[in-house]
Amino acid sequence: MIRLHLKGTEYFILPVLHGRLEFAQAVYHLLRSLRPDAVAVEYPSSLEELLRRAVRRLPRLSVISYTERDGTQVYLLVEPVEPMIEALRWAEEEKIPSFCVDLDLEGYPEKNEAFPDPYLVYRLGYERYVREALQVEYPETPQDRQREMAMAYRLKKLAGRFSRVAVVMGLAHALRVARWLKEDPPCPLARTAPRKAGLFHLPLDSAREVLSEPGFFQGLYEKARREGRLPLDRLSLQEELLLRAEEAFRREFRENLTPRQKHIFRQFARNQALISGALTPDLYQLILAARGAAGDDLAWHLWEVGTRYPFEPETPDLVPLSLRLEDLSRSGRRIRFLKRMKPLHLRRRLMPLKRRPERRPGEFRQSWKGEYVCSFPPEDIVIENFGREVMRRALRVLSEELRRVEPFVASMKDGPDLRETIRHWHEGRIYVREEPVVSGRAGSVVVIFEEDEGPREEYPWKLTWHGEHEEESDMAFYATPPGEVVIGPGISRCVYGGFMLTYPPMRVYDVWSDPYFDFARGKAERLLLAGIDYSLERYVVYVARRPPSALAKTFAARQGKKLIYLPLGSFSPQVLRRIRVFHVLEGHHVRAYAHEFIQPEPHRR
Repeated sequence: MIRLHLKGTEYFILPVLHGRLEFAQAVYHLLRSLRPDAVAVEYPSSLEELLRRAVRRLPRLSVISYTERDGTQVYLLVEPVEPMIEALRWAEEEKIPSFCVDLDLEGYPEKNEAFPDPYLVYRLGYERYVREALQVEYPETPQDRQREMAMAYRLKKLAGRFSRVAVVMGLAHALRVARWLKEDPPCPLARTAPRKAGLFHLPLDSAREVLSEPGFFQGLYEKARREGRLPLDRLSLQEELLLRAEEAFRREFRENLTPRQKHIFRQFARNQALISGALTPDLYQLILAARGAAGDDLAWHLWEVGTRYPFEPETPDLVPLSLRLEDLSRSGRRIRFLKRMKPLHLRRRLMPLKRRPERRPGEFRQSWKGEYVCSFPPEDIVIENFGREVMRRALRVLSEELRRVEPFVASMKDGPDLRETIRHWHEGRIYVREEPVVSGRAGSVVVIFEEDEGPREEYPWKLTWHGEHEEESDMAFYATPPGEVVIGPGISRCVYGGFMLTYPPMRVYDVWSDPYFDFARGKAERLLLAGIDYSLERYVVYVARRPPSALAKTFAARQGKKLIYLPLGSFSPQVLRRIRVFHVLEGHHVRAYAHEFIQPEPHRR
């Protein structure tokens, strides 16, 4: 902060960086502690009235737009974390005078100056940050000189009228304006009359793209400002963003991030920030870290939560004006995301490009009726292939259990066992192996992802499906309800809690209403008992986190069948994740266009 005394007026010049959360918080606290009689900001006086109207609309977002003489369209965003907007807002709330003292200059060139990371304001304090940053002499253009002389001239006109004036302006201009205040700058020749500009509402789809700070952060800033909980730590906000994204990810796919994935996310984000010369990662780097830690689905949710501004009105009081980064002469970076729902394109602070987007939010879900549902054929193939692979693996495990190794006596049996022979080399004997062929096949496969036995039922939808042809099995499952997550017209995404496959098809009565299995002590055990009962083969494969219950083993033994248990953790998490999520279509006619909304998995097994 720079302090000057001039003709009985004390000036407090507060240098800031535009559109940064840390500086908005610093301005808010400094103004509350200084209690000035007037506030001046680095905005053109020709836009003063429109700026006041936009500030009164906060927390609703606004855009001021006007056209320069050469036809260039200029846009000015009014958002909560802009430090100069915070200064005008504070003055409006405290009912003290505020002034816009900058020059209305056309054709001002875009500049990209290097400043210390703004996060240091939170860690070191505003005063120390500004003191160190002002040690640098920043480049000055002829337009800068004009503007700084004009600001100093207009500030001097406030001398004598107010005893304490707070001035909020860009850090690069602060020292030079302070020098001009000590002299007698000439009266500037520039526009002073109000411009023919328009005030518009910034809609959510544009806010996701063009806001200076992510909409999620701006929403938390607005809430903390109301509750008197400023300042906020950017790192804590990023942790809150990860938590919200994880909750959305869990709601959609019923999966939790592991501690290792969270560690990878934080390490990845930190390294990305350090490589770019920053202390904290930006939203783009957080999205990359989420993709590296848990895949594109988490990255998508982090983007969706991070760019959502919570104070979007249902019916804006102004005409909406859609903007893109190119309109503000900002550049973006493009990333290719392969989400499970459909291919998406994502770039820094941009909306995804959808092939068939909703005309209004929630349109697909509102149209869902669920009176008649069917499966998505490509996913049927995937689940059948998985069931057959589980059967083959189970029989290999059973063969390993029957495998015998013994010293060579009279027969080589199934060949020498090199491992045992080398291990007993000192005995001078050869060991041979005997690998009996397992007779029979597996008739049912039961896979349990979550037993869902708590007081809160996560997977309430229970259904029995018959195979549509000889290559498909009959299936019974419990899952999340259809219509909860709708990704397209008549297309709902669901998540299995557990399922049972049995061959051949067209034999299974409704497992969930059959009183024969009422002695089961839960949905998972009911599926296993049904799999045992309907299996025409000796073996039944059970894949779960815990081994089958004693009740199920007894039930199988009485029917002359054997349970083969495979731990759920013995399968690849990626494979289980692809198998667990499936889609329900509202009628066979939806199959004609469902592929446009459902991204096929190229690596499914």
